[in-house]
Amino acid sequence: MSTRIAFLKGHGTENDFVIVPDPENAVDLPPAAVAALCDRRAGLGGDGLLHVVRSAAHPEARDMAAEAEWFMDYRNGDGSVAEMCGNGVRVFARYLQRAGHATEGDLAVATRGGVKRVHIAKGAGDGASAAGDITVGMGRALLPEGDVEVGVGEHSWPARNVNMGNPHAVAFVADLDHAGDLYTPPSHAPAGAYPDGVNVEFVVDRGPGHVAMRVHERGSGETRSCGTGACAVAVAAIRRDGADPAVTGAPATYTVDVPGGTLVITERPDGEIEMTGPAVIVAEGEFDSAWLEGVRA
Repeated sequence: MSTRIAFLKGHGTENDFVIVPDPENAVDLPPAAVAALCDRRAGLGGDGLLHVVRSAAHPEARDMAAEAEWFMDYRNGDGSVAEMCGNGVRVFARYLQRAGHATEGDLAVATRGGVKRVHIAKGAGDGASAAGDITVGMGRALLPEGDVEVGVGEHSWPARNVNMGNPHAVAFVADLDHAGDLYTPPSHAPAGAYPDGVNVEFVVDRGPGHVAMRVHERGSGETRSCGTGACAVAVAAIRRDGADPAVTGAPATYTVDVPGGTLVITERPDGEIEMTGPAVIVAEGEFDSAWLEGVRA
């Protein structure tokens, strides 16, 4: 007997997600089902899926339940599991606010990349468009040793290896068109640098403390925005520009333009990184569980 399963759609700087509220972790979401839900023609459409589960109800999050009531069980658009998604955390927090599980102010969200600290700013008035920006504490960046290189077609560029709980290769280029269509994953070398794949960012300068980027997200292709990618780009730019806060003693803030909007990234002297940007819920509805059963079959 089929049942109706609730869902919502939301986006953060046009990085869009299917949201499946499931507090008790009762909905089975194997990779094929996630990929079907995220399909833009045969499904609901999204760059990824946010499975909303109470931390205590999920085996990967139970040890975080004392710090964060809710776990963001994030999946890429192809159904694969990812450690973190910065835009996803903001949309996740916006859903919790909409559902009455959170209010303006501070919030903790459990992720596979650890517990993330979130601040929901006060909105300017009624309506989703007037909702306040959301700031996410993204943790510290890791900068693995060793040179890496990324390539598109016959062209290649040196890249900065940055880990934000998930792996990134950041390449500064003369023109964003050099990234190609980004449907096909850019090549990277050495092969052992990213055994589980990599998100690749191509970056150009727009002005002091201001850059623009395009990104290929592993498992999703080119997306309109990538929160962890914007953080990785800011970290790489800060190091390139000699503004490392651990050295200067002062925070460094970069504006990062993505195809879907703008994010503001700050790295503090203790290494903590904060990302601020919008998050919007655009729709909600239901789908039939029998449809998912057909996908699993």
